[in-house]
Amino acid sequence: MTANPVTERKVRFALVGCGRISKNHIGAIAQHSDRAELVDVCDINPAALKAAADATGARPFSSLTELLAHTTADAVILATPSGLHPWQAIEVAQSGRHVVSEKPMATRWEDGKRMVKACDEAGVRLFVVKQNRRNATLQLLKKAIENGRFGRIYMVTVNVFWTRPQDYYDAARWRGKWEWDGGAFMNQASHYVDLLDWLVGPVESVYAYTATLARRIEAEDTGVAAVRWRHGAMGSINVTMLTYPQNLEGSITILGEKGTARVGGVAVNRIDEWKFADEHPDDAKIREANYETTSVYGFGHPLYYDNVIRVLRGECEPETDGREGLQSLALLTAIYRSARDGLRVPLPLD
Repeated sequence: MTANPVTERKVRFALVGCGRISKNHIGAIAQHSDRAELVDVCDINPAALKAAADATGARPFSSLTELLAHTTADAVILATPSGLHPWQAIEVAQSGRHVVSEKPMATRWEDGKRMVKACDEAGVRLFVVKQNRRNATLQLLKKAIENGRFGRIYMVTVNVFWTRPQDYYDAARWRGKWEWDGGAFMNQASHYVDLLDWLVGPVESVYAYTATLARRIEAEDTGVAAVRWRHGAMGSINVTMLTYPQNLEGSITILGEKGTARVGGVAVNRIDEWKFADEHPDDAKIREANYETTSVYGFGHPLYYDNVIRVLRGECEPETDGREGLQSLALLTAIYRSARDGLRVPLPLD
């Protein structure tokens, strides 16, 4: 990296996109006010921009180019429609600032690679937001896998049974569009697709079906994918935004030769099954790991930002950089290619 660590002042952030997810970023930075501050906000919607500026005291800008010409930020957060991330990330990187991109990092595989290349060439960091990895429930599951408690993993099932009514898509023209948003897999289930690789390991191939069954959108509102991992395990990911009458389940189930675990709830916030052949001190942590949530976003953003801030202060390496973000984008791309072409798609893509 050519950018110097921030050591004698707070890390400065600018936020681009003041919509639905922006409050999580604003709140997370506020929780680290001893080490970080939000100095600028940007949005093309005047009402959303004013609300964010009034709530934070940050300077408002109506365009990214204008913001980059005046900001003192060390890193720029992209909480804009996914299809905009690549071009905005490249512009930010070329200005010499680090990039924090919401999920998914891009809607096209080639665009994701361009983001990584641009940040490499500019000598800046590219972070991709994967806050669900910080859930206490998933941290316990990750540790159990790394400790070999499952033995050989045989089967994995991921379910995302949520609801997004038509008025959700109608509220913003970019939602449900292939170029800007993608569908249920790319947008709502992106973090769950990420679990397939992050938790279980490299995927060997996928075979998928997608459909637009009820919503008036370009992309899919429902889909299923069969998954085979390189170590032989098999499984599936099942996604729909048509659950009646409200979000029902966001879960992952792992079946192995020496263990069975299921992390469920509405957004992997509750451990429903936890049975292993051998006892471990972590078994006593299940109850405290569970938490109630009214949001599918969970509470991982502050923990995620702790890592980002420490990286920019030169204290550690990033947990989810651009190359890590490409892992889930590759899986998403393979799912869509399989559904489009009616073929099993092997990985890696390149």
